[in-house]
Amino acid sequence: MSPEKVVEIAGFITGALCVWLVARQNAWNWPIGIANNIAFFVLFWGSGLYADSGLQIVYVVLAVYGWWAWLRGGEQHTTLHVSRTTRQQWIWIAVAGVLGTGLLHWVLVTFTESTVPFWDAITTVLSLLATWGQARKKIECWWLWIAADVIYVPLYAYKELYLTAVLYVGFMVLCVIGLRNWTKDEVRV
Repeated sequence: MSPEKVVEIAGFITGALCVWLVARQNAWNWPIGIANNIAFFVLFWGSGLYADSGLQIVYVVLAVYGWWAWLRGGEQHTTLHVSRTTRQQWIWIAVAGVLGTGLLHWVLVTFTESTVPFWDAITTVLSLLATWGQARKKIECWWLWIAADVIYVPLYAYKELYLTAVLYVGFMVLCVIGLRNWTKDEVRV
């Protein structure tokens, strides 16, 4: 088995476990996610998905923040509870999404040999915005993840990362479960 396939399998296993734990609001998703980020950094760089590769570094930083936020980021440094995204936060998300995608697309076109600069840029920005929502336990983060995954599946298939494409189909299923679970928890809080 090639080293690339071993890395892709490691990414598959840690990614599936991470999202499964997120859907259940288990804080262990964050360290498992860091292992996933390392595997996907290597895999995506080797596949020419430079923004996705760089995203993994940002994910490690966000994972440390998310782990802290879930355990101590609530009121008076208590456990964070599930909540809804406010109108003002949605405006910020929309502006950041458009500007971020445009900027990252320009960087990829100008400084890399990316064969899919727009798709790499938009999925990266959607994923960053979803991760912010996940770290703050915003229910709507699941919709952002689903939007990114709908693009990721054919993108990874195009790049011949078939196992990763299958993983992202599974992520969509886990996103629906997470959305359902978090919505129920928000009603109780």
